[in-house]
Amino acid sequence: MKIKALLFTCTLFLLHNVAVFAQSIELVNPIMTGFYPDPSVIRVGTDYYLVNSTFSYFPGIPVMHSKDLKNWKQIGNVISRPSQMTFMGDRMTRGLFAPAIEHHNGTFYVTCTLIDHKGNFVVTAKNPAGPWSDPIFLPEVKGIDPSLFFEGDKAYVIYNSDPPNNVSLYSGHRTIKIIELDPVKLQTVGEAKILVNGGVDLSKKPVWIEGPHIMKRNDWYYLYAAEGGTSVNHTEVVFRSKSPLGPYVPYENNPILSQRELPKDRKDPITSAGHAQFVDGPDGQTYAIFLAVRPYEGNHYNTGRETFIVPVIWKDEWPVMNPGPDGVQYSYMAKFPEVKQPGALPQSGNFAYTLTFDKQLDPALLFMRTVDSTNFSLSKAKGLTLKLKPETCAELGNPAFIGRRQQHLYGSTETELTFSAKAENETAGLVVFQDEKHFYYLCKSVEKGKPVVQLLKSTDDPKNMELLAKAPLKSAGGKMLLRINAEGDTYSFRFSENGKAWTLLKDKVDARFLSTQTAGGFIGCLFGMYGTSAGQPTTNAASFKWLKYEGNDPVYKK
Repeated sequence: MKIKALLFTCTLFLLHNVAVFAQSIELVNPIMTGFYPDPSVIRVGTDYYLVNSTFSYFPGIPVMHSKDLKNWKQIGNVISRPSQMTFMGDRMTRGLFAPAIEHHNGTFYVTCTLIDHKGNFVVTAKNPAGPWSDPIFLPEVKGIDPSLFFEGDKAYVIYNSDPPNNVSLYSGHRTIKIIELDPVKLQTVGEAKILVNGGVDLSKKPVWIEGPHIMKRNDWYYLYAAEGGTSVNHTEVVFRSKSPLGPYVPYENNPILSQRELPKDRKDPITSAGHAQFVDGPDGQTYAIFLAVRPYEGNHYNTGRETFIVPVIWKDEWPVMNPGPDGVQYSYMAKFPEVKQPGALPQSGNFAYTLTFDKQLDPALLFMRTVDSTNFSLSKAKGLTLKLKPETCAELGNPAFIGRRQQHLYGSTETELTFSAKAENETAGLVVFQDEKHFYYLCKSVEKGKPVVQLLKSTDDPKNMELLAKAPLKSAGGKMLLRINAEGDTYSFRFSENGKAWTLLKDKVDARFLSTQTAGGFIGCLFGMYGTSAGQPTTNAASFKWLKYEGNDPVYKK
C-alpha cells in the first residue's frame, strides 16, 4: 500500500510539472529583431499593442499585436496616408521620433514627435489596426518624446523639454515636463510644469532625460525615463510621488536598467539598453519592453536599435528590472502559455520566409518618405513591378524603393529580377541601405551596350557612386537572381543567371560602413528592391518576383 501511495504521489507530481511546463513560454530577445526602436506597449484586456519609431520611412509607426508578448503580428500603421503627413525633403534619420501608445475609454491614442517641423502631435483610433485620425499638433508641448497618462476624466502629456528658462547648465541638460490635456478636444490646458530637472542627480550633470512615462500602482505614481543618451551610456531610471504632478523622488539605487558597466569584451553583447515601458504580462507579473542593440564589433551594428523584454521585480514598492547577473539575456522563461499569431511573420530568433507580390504588399515593407501608388503594381505573373524614377536613394525624395529591415547579423536576402536597361544610367536590383550616404547597391545595367551586373558604393556626392565590382552578363533581358549575404562585419554579393549556380561578385565588403556608429543617426539597415534612371526621365520598369529572407545568427543555434 505504501508503494502504491508513493507511486500515486510521484505520478501527481509529474503530471503537475508537465502541466506547468506546458504553460511555459520562452521569450526570445530581441522580441522584435532589426530596426524597431523606441518601443511603447500597452495591454488592453488580454491583448498587447506595440508601436515603434520609423523616422522618415513610410508608412510610419507600425502597430503590432500580441497575446503573449512573444508572437507579434503587424496589424497596421499609424501614419498610413500621405494626407496625414509625408517626410519629403527630410533625411531618413529625421521624421518621426519616439511614439507612445495609450488606451482610454475605448479610444486608442498615439503621441509622437515630427522632428524639424510642427513638433508633437496626437492621433486617435477606435481600432488599433486603423484607420488613425489626421494628426492634431500640440504647439504648447515643446520638446520630444510625448506620452499620455490618464486618471479619471483628466489626461496629461509627459515629455522631454528644454531646461529651466532655456538655460543649459551643461551639454545634454534637459527636463521632464507635464501639462494637462483635454482628452476630447485634444488641446492642452494650463501651463507646463517641470517634474524632473536634468535627471536623477543634477549635480552629476545627467544627460538626455527622455522617453518618459507615468504609471500608477497602489498609492504611488511612478515616473520613469531613459537617461544617458541612446548610445552605450543609455539607462533607465525611476522616480515616484503621491501625486501625478509631483514632487518626484528618485530611487536611491538608480539606474534600474543599465548595460554600461558590463565587460566590453563579453561574448554576444547586448548594449545601449533603455527607453523602457512597463506592462503586466499574462501571468500578472510586470515586464519591461525597451530598446537595445546587438553590436558585432565595438559599437558597430547594422540592425538598428531593437525591441527587447526583461522581467521586472518590485523592491520596497520600486520597480527594478531583473535581467540577470550578466545583464540582458537572449531569452527568459515565463509561466504562461504561448499564443501564436495566425499569418504573422516571425520576429524573434532565427527564421526564414519569402514575400510574394501577387496580391498586396506586406505592411512591414517600407517606402522612403511617402508612397507613390502609381509607381508600382502587383501581379501573379510578374510580382512587384517598379517603374524606374529619376530620383535616387542618395537624395531626399521618393525613389523607386521598397525595403524590409535587416533583422540579423548573419543572413541573406535574395530576389528574382526581370529587367533590361536601355541606357547606362538605368539600374535595378537590391540595395542594402543605412542612409543617403551609406549604402551598397547590387544592380543590373548596361555598359557600352552590353549587359552587366555591378556593385556600387555610395559616396558623399549623391550624383556619383564608386564601382566596387562588375561582371558581364549573358542576357540583356530575362530573369536573374540577386543575393546579399550579411556576415557580421562584412557583406557578400552574388548573382545567378540560370537560377542554380551562383557567382560571387565580391565578398568581404566592409559592413561597418553601414553601421550606425559610422553613419550616425538613429536608424538601421534595410534591404531594398530599387531602380533608378539617375536623373533622367524614362518609361522603363523592373519586376521583382519575390523576396526571400533568412536569418542565421549563431547566438540562437543550440
